[in-house]
Amino acid sequence: MAPVTTVGEEMHALVERLYPLCRSITGDGVRATLEIVGEYLPLRVHEVPTGTQVLDWTVPQEWNIRDAYIADATGRRVVDFAASSLHVVGYSVPVAATVPLAELRRHLHTLPDHPSWVPYRTSYYTADWGFCLAQDTLDALPDGDYEVRIDSTLADGHLTYAEHVVPGQVADEVIVSCHVCHPSLANDNLAGIAVATFLARELAQRTPYHTYRFLFAPGTIGAITWLARNAERVERVKHGLVLACAGDRGQLTYKQSRRGDAEIDRVLRHVLAASGRPHRITEFTPYGYDERQFCSPGFDLGVGSLSRTPYAGYPEYHTSADDPDFVRPEAMADTLAVCREAFSLLDRNRSYLNLSPYGEPQLGRRGLYDSLGGRSDAKEAQMAVLWVLSLSDGRHSLLDVAERSGLPFDTVAVAADALRGAGLIKA
Repeated sequence: MAPVTTVGEEMHALVERLYPLCRSITGDGVRATLEIVGEYLPLRVHEVPTGTQVLDWTVPQEWNIRDAYIADATGRRVVDFAASSLHVVGYSVPVAATVPLAELRRHLHTLPDHPSWVPYRTSYYTADWGFCLAQDTLDALPDGDYEVRIDSTLADGHLTYAEHVVPGQVADEVIVSCHVCHPSLANDNLAGIAVATFLARELAQRTPYHTYRFLFAPGTIGAITWLARNAERVERVKHGLVLACAGDRGQLTYKQSRRGDAEIDRVLRHVLAASGRPHRITEFTPYGYDERQFCSPGFDLGVGSLSRTPYAGYPEYHTSADDPDFVRPEAMADTLAVCREAFSLLDRNRSYLNLSPYGEPQLGRRGLYDSLGGRSDAKEAQMAVLWVLSLSDGRHSLLDVAERSGLPFDTVAVAADALRGAGLIKA
């Protein structure tokens, strides 16, 4: 095996480790996933009992599975859970029976348009069972009786999720959320888990301005459970980002918050545009990942969603073709870089007050022009100083300055640092 040398390759190695595990909205697969993530980050793991009321939902029974198969008359396993966790419909009830193929077909799921792929299907809140298989496999099955076995349990237990907090200079929080409930699907959402994990590690190496809370939880019910259990904390959440489908070859896509003008929306729009990366900005819709829970009207948090190709936007979505070969180290590294750039901007975005607002202060005697004069971008830097002074009225942020002036945010932020050092502005 070649040595792991880049952050993209490290993230891809994590995806490969997590890929074989059978995850669902509850169960030991989620715990095993969080144990592996816990090797990279210290996690606080929460166990919420079955039956707990969480907003309008109830924590369901815990589902675990040990084995499952369909065997022909010779005993050969024609469909085998051991080969892929996608072969069993998630939350299938236990089954031990022998049934004719005609009856068995009612419990089988395929993708006729992609006959070699296995689909991903679930039955979280309906007592049912089923298998997923390639259409090619189904077409090759002769009529006759088949042994069907699903060795699973549905019993009172817990819903499991985990948090990692990077303390900041202020208590205001940024939530970074990713779902951990899908089985062997690499882009949806093992790539998101990997990017979140490595982003948290990077942030922990410095002291960010905001406090960053990373949430590793099952989709929908996990976010709802977190919101229900953290009502007193929600008002601290000032910004948020849901990471999903973070590793395919597609261009980056940012889905805005329900507000559409939240600071995180403006930051991602600015970062993506300034970077020159091919990208798309899409409006909020109440369908997708857990941004729809954080943005629900009662909470209305400023939480957007960052992905590459969005959910259901690529043929491999929710199929066995979404395997580790489908996600690319360089794509995950690019997603990580955008998150890094966005949060760096978010942490530096301040509103300042001009302490010499009556006329333009004399910059030369404070050495500001001299310090900028030797720079290759001296004209731009000088304009940034003037723009910051002009808009430092306590109502405009540095992002406002960058957008209005057309100057790079980094140039504006450097100018603000210089002005603050000269005692001309204060936060």
